[in-house]
Amino acid sequence: MIIDAVIPLLAVHGRDLTSKQIAEAAGVAEGTIFRAFGDKDTLITAAIAHFLDPEPMRRELRAIDSGLDLHSKVLQIVTIMQRRFSDIFRIMALVGHERPPHRHQGQAFIDIIAEALAPDLENLNWPAPRIAHILRLVSFASAFPQLNDGVEFTPEELTIIVLHGIAGEPRHHPSTHPTESQN
Repeated sequence: MIIDAVIPLLAVHGRDLTSKQIAEAAGVAEGTIFRAFGDKDTLITAAIAHFLDPEPMRRELRAIDSGLDLHSKVLQIVTIMQRRFSDIFRIMALVGHERPPHRHQGQAFIDIIAEALAPDLENLNWPAPRIAHILRLVSFASAFPQLNDGVEFTPEELTIIVLHGIAGEPRHHPSTHPTESQN
């Protein structure tokens, strides 16, 4: 409960949040925080480690119905991953760069993507591990502010790029993204 209350505060205040703010957000007395964690820095470190845990994202990805059409599955994958990377970048910009606690998560991610795309794999141009890396790369790059120079891509646009490239014909033509019509 205390750890869950810290992440939204970190997103607003960075490491400058106070133990009073944490206690109010968690609905506990300040003394409870110090008894449970010793000090604010230990709590912040625990909250960041909890936030970086990949399992909640894995659960979301596992929940994707493999019976959906390919476009819908890829759209859900990209949406989940783009949101995850955006959240991580936002928090890390405020609290500093800490390495995620789970460095060897690649195979679990590949397995999840392979399962979601299993009905479609024989019709795709790449094997599941390569597709997983492509989806991760596209989602990561689109969520990293320094790479996109203010040009944002929606999950729908990224899905079309992944499925059809820049020369293929999508089944439907997406409307122009608002940032493009303003330029």
